[in-house]
Amino acid sequence: MKKKKLQAIRKQKGITQQQIADILPTEVSNYSRKENGITKIIQKEWIKIANFLNVPVEEIYEDDHKEINDSGIDDENIYTYLSHLEKENVKLRNKLEMLKIIISG
Repeated sequence: MKKKKLQAIRKQKGITQQQIADILPTEVSNYSRKENGITKIIQKEWIKIANFLNVPVEEIYEDDHKEINDSGIDDENIYTYLSHLEKENVKLRNKLEMLKIIISG
């Protein structure tokens, strides 16, 4: 899962990915994968990054797991799912109208 809070604060402070990669230390390509959620950021790295950005870890930390809502759908797919439900709703309304016509006819 992309680290949106970390990325936003890093950019807000004018810090480059290279600068953070240097303090970890790692290659900038590896840090980019961490910020984009492809590679995990370990606890000691979160602490180093937070100290470098001069913010509490809680302000930038995001779990690597996708948020799952009560229906079992992650936040990234909720809009796709809602669109699907709206289309199904239209189909069901049309069927209901046809059945009303058949019954009353």
